[in-house]
Parts: sequence; structure tokens; C-alpha cells
Amino acid sequence: MTVANNEMLPWQERQSGHKESRDNDYRTPYQRDRARIIHSAAFRRLQSKTQILAIRQNDYSRTRLTHSLEVAQIGNGIVHHLKFSAAADADFQPWLADDALIETVCLSHDIGHPPFGHGGEIALNYTMLDHGGFEGNAQSLRILGKRGSYSENYGMDVTRRALLGILKYPVRHNQVVGQYPEKPNNFRQFKAANWAPPKCVYEEEKALLEWIIEPFRHADKTALQGVHRSSPEAHGKALHASFDTSIMDLADDIAYGVHDLEDAIVLGMVTKDMWQEHLEPKLSALASPFLKDHLNTLRTQLFSRQSHLRKEAIGNLVSWFITSCQVVENPNFEHPLLRYHVGLPEGQRQALALLKQFEMQHIIQRPEVQMLVYKGQQMLLEMFEAYSADPARLLPREIAREWQKSCDQGESGQRIICDYMASMTDDYASRMYNKLFVPSLGSVFEPM
Repeated sequence: MTVANNEMLPWQERQSGHKESRDNDYRTPYQRDRARIIHSAAFRRLQSKTQILAIRQNDYSRTRLTHSLEVAQIGNGIVHHLKFSAAADADFQPWLADDALIETVCLSHDIGHPPFGHGGEIALNYTMLDHGGFEGNAQSLRILGKRGSYSENYGMDVTRRALLGILKYPVRHNQVVGQYPEKPNNFRQFKAANWAPPKCVYEEEKALLEWIIEPFRHADKTALQGVHRSSPEAHGKALHASFDTSIMDLADDIAYGVHDLEDAIVLGMVTKDMWQEHLEPKLSALASPFLKDHLNTLRTQLFSRQSHLRKEAIGNLVSWFITSCQVVENPNFEHPLLRYHVGLPEGQRQALALLKQFEMQHIIQRPEVQMLVYKGQQMLLEMFEAYSADPARLLPREIAREWQKSCDQGESGQRIICDYMASMTDDYASRMYNKLFVPSLGSVFEPM
């Protein structure tokens, strides 16, 4: 199947309308997108942002940056598998992302996440409850489409299709936000489970969302923004996303479920006994020929303490998931970018879910990990309160000017403070906390 060039052109457009005109530059729009992500400050900051907080103890462990690189590699692998495993004339083939596009989407999927992981996300959402909330995916879209450094008004000014690709939740905050309990009297009584954000796009980015989905017909736009709500009090959930997004999202899950497990094994957070007691029986119960044939070998290699054997096991698991990927069609959509998505067969889907659940229960939810998460949350809550109390006095001058401009335009300015704090690395946030609250630490000559 062939697709007319004019069907592809709207997805290569940028908000600014800018068209590259450098002499002898033959890169595609998506190659330029990828370059903008890689060379951005927001991407570099991921090297000092948490992947799993408790294992940021050495130079071996993964960060948000190395995680994003792994997601890009897996996403690229999924695309190549689909390209060569399916019929060349399959209807989805012309719309399958090329290397530069899928890498752009995967590399930028975490670019808006704040310091201290999802714990930091919840803390910032708490501080922004009266000002539109905070959510990491929404912040990624905000950076790429509005706040990045390649354009005064359009952020990184990447192509429409790149923006569509990172749009995991194409619904606005007011469409999905549920009911929160009454705020506690002080931060020490902060219970994180009560303040998780809805997965969404900020209301401030309503026009950006409309621009991204503009090429779709009305029925597709309406269906794309469908919401499921389990109860009137609960946050609503977006039901759909694009073809590219499904590849990125699956690559993210594989990287989390497999590669992050490797870190935990190396550092002794997950032992062979834990694996055999809590995970292996559940994996064995799945009707999976691969696991039936390889589970004993995987266990032996993962816990062998020989890096080449552990790497072979990790590679086999990743390859199993990648080569199991398949394209699924949703007939409720007309446009191929919405009609198709990528998923796993039921056995592989359950296996990946079990890996993720195991990590959540035995790594993320461990008390010693949650104490670190709590500490990071408390730091962000106190810092946000201080900055909000006297922004002109305490914010760096450039940020203070943006805050004042926002106020002059009739806005609260709180989103600008939130943008600044979300951009912080773990280390920078810790230093700024010391400068604000610890009299004996922090020099006036340190950069802000």
C-alpha cells in the first residue's frame, strides 16, 4: 500500500511554520527533531534524575537518561520487527515510524519528569492543585511544544507527529481530574497516595492539543479524547493514543520490567530466593512455551554473578518481548495513526505485567525506598512554599522575570515556579534546598 505525500506532510509541520533552509542539509524533519532532543538542556538533565531512587548509589545504576536511551533502542527494535515480520503491503506499513521519529518520541518521553521520580511528581501536583495540577507526561508535552529552548513561543518546535507520539493521554486536566481529600494541616502529614495526578494535558496546553490533532477528522478527534471513569470521585483515564505512542509505551514497559530488574539484582535488592518465592511460580503458571523452555536457564543466568550470563538472560527476555509484538487494529478509528496500535499476545503481556508488579512490590514499595521518596517530596513541598511566598526575591532572575511576565498577563505565576522546580535534577534540588533552609550550607557564589 502506498500513501500520497500530501497525507504525510501535515505531520511534518511545526507550530512555527518554519521550514529548514540550510544549504546542503538533507536531513529529514524527524532527524532534526531527534537532534533537538539530544542537544537540549532538558534531555541532559535526565542524567541526574532518578529512575529508581534507592539504587542511585553508584555510577552503574540507570538514570532517566540511560533509561530513555534504552527505551529508544527497544522502540527502534519493535519498529524493525514489525517492518520485516509483517507483509510488505500491510496497510500499516507506510505509517510505521522511521528510526529518527521513533527515537525522538522515545528519547523525549520522560523529558518532563521532575526530580525524585514519581514521588516528586505527586509533590508538585499537590502544590499545584489550585493551579491546574502537575503531571510528568503533561510536562513533557509542555516542554516540547511551549517551554523548550529552540523557539520563543513553541518550545522545541518539533514536528506535529513527534508531539502526537509523546501524547500518551490526549485529554485535558479538567476532563479527568477527580476529587481530592481535604489538605492536611502541614506537610509532615502528607500522604502521597491521596495526591496522585490524573494522566492528562494541562489546560494551558489546550490550543497545543488542538493543533496536534487538527489533521484528524471530527469523529476521530472525539473518539481519541474518550475517557473512562470508574467512579465520580476517581480520576478519569484516557482510552486511546496514537500508533507511535503505543510503540513508545510498550518499549518503556519492557525497559522498566527487564532492565531495571537487572540493576536491582546486581545491587542485591532482588535475590534468587525472592525470585523463586514471589515471581517464578507465577511465571511458570503462564501458558508460555518460551518460559517453559527457558525459565530455569533465565534464573541461573540472572543470579550467576557473571555479567556476561546475566546480560544474555536480559537480552533473551527483551528479544522475546520485541519479537512477540504485533499490530492490532481498532475499527472505531479511520486514520491509520489511530486505527493501528502495537501490543503483546496475552501470555507475554501477563509476563511483563508480573515483572513490573514484582519490581513495584519488592523494590519501589520497600520502606527504605519510600523513606527516600518521602524525603524528596518534603524537600520539594518546602521549596515550593518558599518560592511562592516571595518569588521576586528568591527565584533566579531569569525565572523571576518570567514569573512577573506571567503575573502581568493576569496569570498566577505558579506554573512558572512549577516549571522551574520540575526542571531541577535530584542533585540541584538538594543543593537549592540546602541554600534555602540550612544556614551552614550553600554559598552565594554557587550558580542558581
